[in-house]
Amino acid sequence: MKGIRPVYTVAAGIALICVLGLASACMDDAAETAVGGVEVPMFEVDPFWPKPLPNHWILGSTIGVSVDSRDHVWIIHRQATLNPSNESNLVNDPPTARCCAPAPPVLEFDPAGNLVGFWGGPGDAYDWPQSNHGITVDHMDNVWIGGNGVNDSHILKFTRSGDFLLQLGEPFQRSGSNDAENFWRVAEVSIDPEANEVYVADGYGNKRVAVLDVQTGVMKRHWGAYGNRPDDSPIPAYSPDDPPAQQFRSPMHCAQISHDGLVYACDRASDRIQVFERDGTFVREAFIAPETLGSGSVWDIAFSHDPEQRFIYLADGSNKIVHVLDRETLEVLTTFGDGGRQPGQFYGVHSIAVDSQGNLYTTETYEGKRVQRFVFLGLGRVASSDQGPPWPGAEN
Repeated sequence: MKGIRPVYTVAAGIALICVLGLASACMDDAAETAVGGVEVPMFEVDPFWPKPLPNHWILGSTIGVSVDSRDHVWIIHRQATLNPSNESNLVNDPPTARCCAPAPPVLEFDPAGNLVGFWGGPGDAYDWPQSNHGITVDHMDNVWIGGNGVNDSHILKFTRSGDFLLQLGEPFQRSGSNDAENFWRVAEVSIDPEANEVYVADGYGNKRVAVLDVQTGVMKRHWGAYGNRPDDSPIPAYSPDDPPAQQFRSPMHCAQISHDGLVYACDRASDRIQVFERDGTFVREAFIAPETLGSGSVWDIAFSHDPEQRFIYLADGSNKIVHVLDRETLEVLTTFGDGGRQPGQFYGVHSIAVDSQGNLYTTETYEGKRVQRFVFLGLGRVASSDQGPPWPGAEN
């Protein structure tokens, strides 16, 4: 099957039309009154969010972000990615400097950026992942964590305070993409509260979307690319000149479900989003930045906060930008960000989430090692399809 390969659209005009606080009310009005050009969500980075961490704590590769029912922002990072010779001197025996130490793996921030909760790590009742990957807070405010270490074949579920609830699968136990009990190197999960189901991007070792019962964890169904039965046979490296692969490549990096019951799968190394119905029926696909090789362009997605979820925000860690897509057509409307370490830039932007006010949160892996907040300003027109870093006061 041939996919739809969207073309970047240049929007006309400049000017924001909404202000913070009126954003949700003006989203529909702005679209109705706009004349010419393309209306897109507009953001500016908040360089002072979050507030500094206590206890000389710092973050390692920050591999997941989620927002709960109170608009608290949850992140998860990898302590082991900090270098004890120059980043985490306090872990040395004796300490070699007064700073720093790895923060606990799971951190919770309130909307103002205050650290209000932290926990995580090995425990007697469960197997902490060799390499944690992804964090999702469900509609009951329970916290789900995957793992993509080479021997991670399981998913963990905790209360918001870190009390253990459930482990699905066992480390070192996997038999491929049609295993009904174990996983292999899960990227992340998403929750369908209407159907009480969990969608698993299973992901780095396996090549599938798996659907579980949210209470028991029993697997109900699974599928591969185009809704095919998963096949773990080797797939050649992605080339934009080749026919689209009939199976997902590793990593299959996200499986997010929209309000209207469509499942959006991030086939990261194939530069594509595939869309399915809840039962795995293939709907459509789109290729994003299709010339991207190596780690690919489609790392994670989040939906805009309006009831129709008109837009998709797509984290592209290779190109170090966030794409804004029309959800109905999967056309890229604009992008923002750039490679770098300053606020509004990215180094390995990995995960993305949206709060109830439309603000965006991103985390960065590799040497990025941070979380950023982008304040939603409403809909507006942009002068260029590539906005660059959305610095406060800058014209886009």
